[in-house]
Amino acid sequence: MPGYSLLNGIRVLEVAQLAPSSVGGHLADLGADVIKVESGPGDGVRQGGAAAVGAPDGPAFMHLRWNRGKRSVALDLRSEKGKRAFRDLAAQSDVVIEGTRAGYLERLGLGPDVLAELKPSLVFCSISGFGSDGPYSRLGSGGPVFDGYGGLRRVNLPDEPPTEGMAGSTNPNIAMYALGAYGAMGVLAAILDARRTGVGKRIEVAGADVAAAWIPDEIDAALNRDRVVLRDGWLPDGRLPDWPRLEAYRTSDGGAMIFGAHLPKFWRNFCVAVGREDLLEYDLETVDEGSRERAEHVWRELKKIFAERTRAEWTEFFLEHDIAGGPVNTVDDLVRDPHFTARANTYRLVTEHGELELTASPVRVAGETFAPEQAPDLGADTAAVLAELAPSPSHDTSDQDAS
Repeated sequence: MPGYSLLNGIRVLEVAQLAPSSVGGHLADLGADVIKVESGPGDGVRQGGAAAVGAPDGPAFMHLRWNRGKRSVALDLRSEKGKRAFRDLAAQSDVVIEGTRAGYLERLGLGPDVLAELKPSLVFCSISGFGSDGPYSRLGSGGPVFDGYGGLRRVNLPDEPPTEGMAGSTNPNIAMYALGAYGAMGVLAAILDARRTGVGKRIEVAGADVAAAWIPDEIDAALNRDRVVLRDGWLPDGRLPDWPRLEAYRTSDGGAMIFGAHLPKFWRNFCVAVGREDLLEYDLETVDEGSRERAEHVWRELKKIFAERTRAEWTEFFLEHDIAGGPVNTVDDLVRDPHFTARANTYRLVTEHGELELTASPVRVAGETFAPEQAPDLGADTAAVLAELAPSPSHDTSDQDAS
């Protein structure tokens, strides 16, 4: 059972490994019936990451998240029996997701042209690392590779062996997670188009392209350097002259707050509330020879002011006096943050490893509670799905080869 009911009636046939599984994961969270076709040991995300649930060979949290609410069917797509079953399933689906290196299904004789003959309105979505064309299309890839390619990953290159992080950095992967959201958005738009036209389109989302599109303002500026002119009111380093009003400050308990008082209203509210109306007299709007000195003086004053209260006290203070900003959390801080716990950001699931509390979909649906089924065991739904959607004698699963 998926998480919500929004996509009830939409069927997705997914052949995906690792991060591309998140595309079907988002669709399952919203209510789609996602049939995950697996072979051999199954999706690598089942055992991905250092943290296992319940036992050293237990499932990965990524698997519990990206494959929840799906049905798993074990098929050997290299065999004629597996191909027939796949074609039958595709004929009764709205979309096929190929979440491998681009062209995998086509090489098996199950590409978009073949499947379109079975169902003209079928959408075919290819999710890959570097896409189906271009000089890097055959490169194996993954999360850090996407971000490194797209200029998102600042790396450390130490002379001695590193003791923390991966691929030169402790930064979380960006494009790897954004890939699923972009893919799901494209799939839903293509399904709407197919229902309007009766013809399914082929769409493609590549992790490298997602990374490259994540900072479009900077990329657009780099593409048009001969047309870039510094806008009046901005400093040569790209900051606003009132940058101290958009900074992070240490609090008395060793925490930190992001100050977001760029708008005059919030700046005035803050200065009045802390009894420092004198700070309003400093011109933080004009760009001239004194801009740097004025800004640095205000920054030093704000640094002292924020050191007078704890992070929690400042959060309450901001709320009380209508000041923009918020607390800086670590992951451990976040799961205890009162706003996080009040916003139904988690759900509980009873598993063989005990009751787990897991991160929910960030989508909220009025009148519904997010409560997906646990991610399935490999091939758990093979017999039931084939009997329901491909009841051909040739699909006898008693000797189904899942290798």
